[in-house]
Amino acid sequence: MKQFITSSLLVLTLLAVSTSFKADTGNRPAEGIQWLTIEEAYARIQKEPRKVLIDVYTDWCGWCKVMDRETFKNKAVVEYVNKKYYAVKLDAEQKEAITLGDKKYKYLAEGGRGINEIALALTNNQPSYPTTVFLDDKFNMIQPLPGYMKAKEFHQIITFIGEDYHKKEDFDTYKSKTYRELYPAK
Repeated sequence: MKQFITSSLLVLTLLAVSTSFKADTGNRPAEGIQWLTIEEAYARIQKEPRKVLIDVYTDWCGWCKVMDRETFKNKAVVEYVNKKYYAVKLDAEQKEAITLGDKKYKYLAEGGRGINEIALALTNNQPSYPTTVFLDDKFNMIQPLPGYMKAKEFHQIITFIGEDYHKKEDFDTYKSKTYRELYPAK
């Protein structure tokens, strides 16, 4: 009986101690890029205009997975994207229709795998995966950029477009001069 009481007290003490610690999730910044659906980004841009970055990918794309694992996990990339853009993950082969305003984009079951019409529109009818698409704060196309990008190259591009340097100078000048001045440690 004495052993039962001792064991019970030990279990109750452990239970009390383990439940008394509160998880501190409210004060920590979110980890990773805060991805949205394209519909969510479209809705948000109506209330709070901001540029949009769209990662057009497929489930079978190996380089898409490398970008997810490396580029999109880079601390500088994550911080900048979350601060300056609405970030969208868009599966090019999504079968569900996508409605943006009064326009509906349907899945086209053509070719080997099929494609959603919005992926065709965002890649100028030249789908390639991954493709990163940049839209302005009115949801107008700035630039689609096909292919895998390493974190540093990607950071150069997102800051070039995010700070509107694409309207002031060519990318090579930005990369060799302005970027180095703005981000000397990168």
